Amino acid sequence: MIRIRWPAALATLFVILLGWYLLYTQQVVDALETNAQTLAEIFGQVQNGYTTVDPRAQSTALFNLYGMVIETGIPIVLTAPVTLDPARDTVLEAVNLPFEVDLRTPQGQEQVLEYVERLDLRHDPVGDPLTQHLHFGDPDLVGELRRNRWLQVAGLLLVGIVGFAVVRAQRRTESEKAWTAMARELAHQLGTPISSLQGWLEVLRIHPAQRPGSVGDTEISVAIEEDVVRLGRISRRFELIGREPKLEAVDLHVVVGELERYLRARLPKLGPGVEFTVDVPSELPRVEANAVLLTWAFENLVKNSLDALAGRGGWIALQARREGRWVNLRVEDSGSGVAPEIRDRIFAAGVTTKSGGWGVGLALARRIVEGLHGGRIELLDGPEGGATFQVRLPVAS
Repeated sequence: MIRIRWPAALATLFVILLGWYLLYTQQVVDALETNAQTLAEIFGQVQNGYTTVDPRAQSTALFNLYGMVIETGIPIVLTAPVTLDPARDTVLEAVNLPFEVDLRTPQGQEQVLEYVERLDLRHDPVGDPLTQHLHFGDPDLVGELRRNRWLQVAGLLLVGIVGFAVVRAQRRTESEKAWTAMARELAHQLGTPISSLQGWLEVLRIHPAQRPGSVGDTEISVAIEEDVVRLGRISRRFELIGREPKLEAVDLHVVVGELERYLRARLPKLGPGVEFTVDVPSELPRVEANAVLLTWAFENLVKNSLDALAGRGGWIALQARREGRWVNLRVEDSGSGVAPEIRDRIFAAGVTTKSGGWGVGLALARRIVEGLHGGRIELLDGPEGGATFQVRLPVAS
């Protein structure tokens, strides 16, 4: 089955239409230039015939004028009235007709007079109605322009309709991909505390004297409480990500401090050999944010850096500074950086360099920072080939 790449197909169609339009426009320009030259030559012949007294020169000028009129391609029919009824006019001369005709026959006369009726619908005849009528039509160029404008409109509409359908389909696909990735992420985050709770329930079924490590009920209850709190935090995060959260003045020093304590307790398992430094001054102005979601976004950025270090060790630095009416927070790492082929798509759902990863963390971070906080998140060139993610948040008013 042949798979159509719609963006490339649309771009090709657009280039074809553009090329055709430019070529046709050039043909129109050339025709107008030719008409201008013909009019100038006609004026010159009129001047020659008007100023000369030589009958032969006048005849020559008239003959040249006749030839020039024929070369314009304008259909012209000269008729003379036989009676007061225009339908009974006699065709004296006809040039540039779209068909071949013999004016010496009644059939030829009738055919041209029918054609004259069509010409008169668009242009009124000129001349003295008591002596002769001069009927004329449009040159071929005008007819082509009249027809081609609808072709141009149809082409643009086609590109627009197909483009709209493709963009809509792509957005639907991206949305479905995002929700699928979100569901997987939710299942992944819920899986750990749920598995832990199941383990503790198994321990509770064992007689206290037979439990491994002489684990007491107090220790089990504390561990269960931690898992329940974690489940509540996960539930709260996913509840807020689906709607507009309430924003308030948030102290970044406090938010990052809580995140630092949470991560340092887990670094031995998450990132052995990783040096994690935080530099967020306490005098920074508050930002307009939701603390729960903002913590989640920062956590995803740090976890992305941990994944980039791939268990081989290195360093991660988190720092924040004020810049005008913004507070800039950067997460830098000494990892391998981001591959050039995915830099432009790094924040799209489903884009990941991890085997088995779902590419949700950075997409969620962008949704939180840009979609819910009116901020900006971007990937910068990191030091020594690493990656640097910068988050810009507006200062609370």
